[in-house]
Amino acid sequence: MQEQALERIAGQVASVIYFNEDNGYTVLRLDVDDGSHAVVVGCIPLAAPGESLVAWGEWTRHASHGEQFRAAYTERTMPSGAAAIFDYLSSRTIKGIGPATAALIVGKFGDDALNVLRDKPEKLAQLRGISMEKARQMSEAFRRQTGMRSLMEFLAGAGVAPVMALRLYRIYGDDALQRVEENPYLLAGVQVGGTFAQADALALAHGMEADAPERIAAALLFELRHNADNGHCFLPVDKLTAATAQLIGVDAEEIGEGLDILLEAGDVVCEPVSNVTACYLAPLYAAEVYVAQRLRDMAGYTYEHPSVSVERIIEKLEAEQRIRFAPLQRKTLDAAAHRQLVVITGGPGTGKTTSLRAVLALYDAMGLETMLAAPTGQAAKRLGDLAGREASTIHRLLEASFSPETDSTVFRKNESDRLRCGALILDECSMVDMGLMRAVLAAIGPSCRLVLVGDADQLPSVGPGAVFRDVIRSGVAETVRLTEIFRQKEESRIVLSAHQINRGEMPDLRANSGGFYFLRRREAQAAAETIVSLCKERLPNNMHIPTAQIQVLTPTRKGPAGTEELNKALQQALNPPAVGKQEFDYAGRIYREGDRVMQIRNDYDVIWKTDGGEQGYGVFNGDIGYVDSIDPGTESMVIDFDGRRAEYAFEQAAELDHAWATTVHKSQGSEYRAVVLAAVRAAPQLMYRSLLYTAVTRAAELLVIVGDDGAVSAMTANARRAKRYSGLRLRLLEDE
Repeated sequence: MQEQALERIAGQVASVIYFNEDNGYTVLRLDVDDGSHAVVVGCIPLAAPGESLVAWGEWTRHASHGEQFRAAYTERTMPSGAAAIFDYLSSRTIKGIGPATAALIVGKFGDDALNVLRDKPEKLAQLRGISMEKARQMSEAFRRQTGMRSLMEFLAGAGVAPVMALRLYRIYGDDALQRVEENPYLLAGVQVGGTFAQADALALAHGMEADAPERIAAALLFELRHNADNGHCFLPVDKLTAATAQLIGVDAEEIGEGLDILLEAGDVVCEPVSNVTACYLAPLYAAEVYVAQRLRDMAGYTYEHPSVSVERIIEKLEAEQRIRFAPLQRKTLDAAAHRQLVVITGGPGTGKTTSLRAVLALYDAMGLETMLAAPTGQAAKRLGDLAGREASTIHRLLEASFSPETDSTVFRKNESDRLRCGALILDECSMVDMGLMRAVLAAIGPSCRLVLVGDADQLPSVGPGAVFRDVIRSGVAETVRLTEIFRQKEESRIVLSAHQINRGEMPDLRANSGGFYFLRRREAQAAAETIVSLCKERLPNNMHIPTAQIQVLTPTRKGPAGTEELNKALQQALNPPAVGKQEFDYAGRIYREGDRVMQIRNDYDVIWKTDGGEQGYGVFNGDIGYVDSIDPGTESMVIDFDGRRAEYAFEQAAELDHAWATTVHKSQGSEYRAVVLAAVRAAPQLMYRSLLYTAVTRAAELLVIVGDDGAVSAMTANARRAKRYSGLRLRLLEDE
C-alpha cells in the first residue's frame, strides 16, 4: 500500500451522508478511535454504519462543508458484536434488510448474525416474515457487498486506486476478485484503465515469478496492444521479442515459451507477411483477412445496366445546381452507377463535396436507401450539413457497446443484424482503422454499395492500419482521384498553400492574405503568448470571430507551445475563475464551468440527453464539449456535447482533456472556422509533411500560423510517413 506521505485515520462508520453508485464517491461520518469525529470523503463503495474503517489520505477544507478527510485508500472490517452488527444491518445497506428485519436477525443469531447471513440463508427462513426466496436474496446482496470490499482490499495492497475495483466489479460482477486473482493483468484492460505496470506489480506482489510464462504472455499481449494503439496491425516476431524482453527484464530467448502459450490459446496468430514473420493479435488478424476478402469481392462486382440513365441524372443535377461537372466528377458518377465499391479521394477545394452530393442524388434516383456516416461526431455533423440529410458517427450507426468478455468494442449491427440500406457513404475514411472497417463491412449486406470518401494525404487513423491508403495503393477498387482546384476556391490561400505543402513546396509565408497568415515567433514561449493574445483579443476584436469558433492546434503535447501548457494559458485567458463559477481539481488539473473539453477514450456507458427528450448512450474519443455545470456536493459535472448533455463523476475527468488547444492528430475529421497553428520545433517524429498538411486543411476560413518558419520548412520538406505494419495491401493483391 502506498501510505508514504499520507495521514492515517481509523474509527467506526457512524453514518453515510452520500453515496454515488456510478463512481463510488462517498461522504461519511466517522467516529474516530481517539473520541473525535470526522467527515471522510472518497471512493468507498458500499460503506455502512457499524463497520470499522482505516483510511489513508489528507485533510482538506471544502468551501461549503468545512474540514474533510479525503481518503486515497481504505481498509474496512466487518462489524463485530451485536450492537455494531445491528447498526450495520439496519442502515439498509443490504437490499431487503431494514431496522425491523435487522432486529429479528440480530435478536435470533446475535454475534453470529453475519456468518448466518453469508453462509446459512436457510436459517434466516426460520424467522417470521422471511421466505426462503427472500433469505437467498438477502444473502446474495450481502455476499456482493463483501465481495466488493475484498476486491478493494486486494487491490489496495498494490496501491491500486479504489475506482479500479469499482470498474472491475461492474465488468465481472461477483467473480471479479477471483478473476483478478487468477489474472492480475485484467487490471490493464481497456475499460478498467489500469496500466501494465500496476497489473505487473500486483502479479509480482502475489507471488508470480519474474520469468513465469503467464507473465511473459501478458507482456507480449501488452506490447501488441500498445503497438496497435500506435497504428500497427502486427509486429515482426524479432521486434516483438526484443520489446517484451526489455519491458519485463527477461532474456529474449525466454519469450518463446510465453508466445507458444498465446499461439496455442489462439490469442495471437503468426504467419509470413512479405519477408517477416508477423505476429498479430487474433482479432486484428481476423479483421485484416476479412476486410481484404470483402473489399476484393466488392471491387470485382459491376452493374452492366444501371436502372437509370447516368447522363440524364447528370444533366438534371447540372440544371438544378447551375453547375457544370468536371470530367473527373462525371467519372465519379459513372463509377458509382456501375461499381459496388468506389473510392473518392482528393485534397481541399477539389470538389469532393460536389461529387458526394451528386452520388447521393444518383442513388436517390436509383431508388437506393443511402446512409451517411463518418468516424467522429464533428465530421458526421459536417457531412450531414453538406449533404442536407442526417449523418451519423460510425459507432452510433453500428450501435457500438463494450464487451467485458472480450475486453473490446462490439457492434450490434453485424452479419446477423445488418443495416437496412442499399448504399453507404463513408466520409473522412483516412481515419477509419482496421477494426472499424471490419465492423462496417460486416454490417452491410452483400449487395450494398459502398463509397469511401477522404483525403489519402492526411494523417492515417489513430487505430491500427492505414486502410484507406492501402486500398488506394492496391489499385483493386475503382478510385477517382480529384486533382483540380475549382475556381471558387482559387482565392483561398489556405487551399492553395495546402496543395503546395502536399507537393513538398514551401508556402509563401510573407503574403498574409486570402485567409492565410504567418506570425514569426522564433521562441516557443513567445509563440504561446501570441497564440493566447490572438484567441483572447485579436481575432475576436479585429476579425469578429468568436472564441468558440477558434481552435488552436499544435504538433506536440510538450513544451511552452504544446497542448498541456497552452491549455493552461488559454483557460486562464478565456475562462478565468470568477465568483459563482464552480471548479474542481482532478490530479492537479483544474476543470471549470465553461471549459472546452475533449473525450479521449470511448465510454459506452455514459448516458446523454437532449433538451428535446432524446436519450442515448456513449461518448467517443475525439468528441468535444463544454463543461455546463459542476456540483461539488455530488462531485459531478454536466458536459454539453453539441446538445447532448451527459453527467460525469469527477473521477471520470480521467477520460477528458482540455480542448482549447489540441494536437493535430486529435483534430482529424474536424473543420473549424479559424485555426491558430503553433509551428514550433518538436520531436523529430512529429515534424513531417502530412501532419502540417492535415493541420492546414482543418481551417475553413482563417488560418494563422504562429512560430518558426524553419519549422514550417522542415515539415514541408519531410515526406516521411511513419511505417505501419499491415498486410492489407498484400492481401488485397492476392489471387483469389
